[in-house]
Amino acid sequence: MVINETTIAVGEQGLVKIPIGRLPSGNVINVITHVFRGPARGPTLLLLGGMHGDEINGVEIVRQAVQSGLFTTLTKGTVIAIPLLNVYGFINFCREVPDGKDLNRSFPGTSTGSLAARVAFELHKHILPLVDFGVDFHTGGNNNYNYPQIRYTREDKVAEALAFAFGAPLTLPYASVAKSLRKIALDKHQLPLLVFEGGENLRYDGLSIQYGLAGIRRLLQYQQMIDGEFKAAPSQSFPKTVWLRAPRGGLFQWMKASGNFVQKGEALGFISDPNGVKPPVYVHASRSGFIIGHNNTPVVGQGDALFHVAYADG
Repeated sequence: MVINETTIAVGEQGLVKIPIGRLPSGNVINVITHVFRGPARGPTLLLLGGMHGDEINGVEIVRQAVQSGLFTTLTKGTVIAIPLLNVYGFINFCREVPDGKDLNRSFPGTSTGSLAARVAFELHKHILPLVDFGVDFHTGGNNNYNYPQIRYTREDKVAEALAFAFGAPLTLPYASVAKSLRKIALDKHQLPLLVFEGGENLRYDGLSIQYGLAGIRRLLQYQQMIDGEFKAAPSQSFPKTVWLRAPRGGLFQWMKASGNFVQKGEALGFISDPNGVKPPVYVHASRSGFIIGHNNTPVVGQGDALFHVAYADG
């Protein structure tokens, strides 16, 4: 296997630095890529963190998996682990790269395009062709907490089987988004890519990290890449999701949070008038289901997303 002119043979491991640009100061920015190869040939797993620079839980999951020595015990196959892809966003505590573009809406990218397009191109051109399946680790967006969940592309049966093998508390079919890594991976490389979501941006979440690490181990056992009997973990699956939004602006407090099952009509939270003139407005569940994400910000505007609810048909 050759990455950026570095060869890693079967039974070896190596560290590859992929240059993706320079800061205005002239400092070179590299994407650090760990490669672990078992003593026998087998499938190649990509583990990717930090697509969005402020999503720290994903970075931590891949970092811990690398430093724990899990991949040094491979019996076959290869693991390519990239703890931090979006170095630019990470050092600026933000989701995007400095030009304001979302890296996960920039695939397949180009070698002469925007900064986001160049980073995307490096991954698309030099890493994805080597991979058989992968997991892209994310968290909720700004002030939004996501209960640990694994998402797969609807109608992709291979990805569905891998998702249930991962064994997150929630397993959700999701349509892929245009120009996202997951869509390009499937369309251009026939590569089933899972997306793990857990916690919120710029915050550690121990529960999400725990489930992420356990899911990696189960995937390796499922593919017989490490020793140990594969044991499926219980996971709930819902075919549909809906966002509940703020009917007005004000001070928001939730009464139900991610991880709670709620009944249609149940009060989930309320919005207060900051001036104490108008009575609170309650937000009610539009259908029975499982809260997979909620908004933690105390001040919301009209139309802001407050609760993300997964539910069954009907």
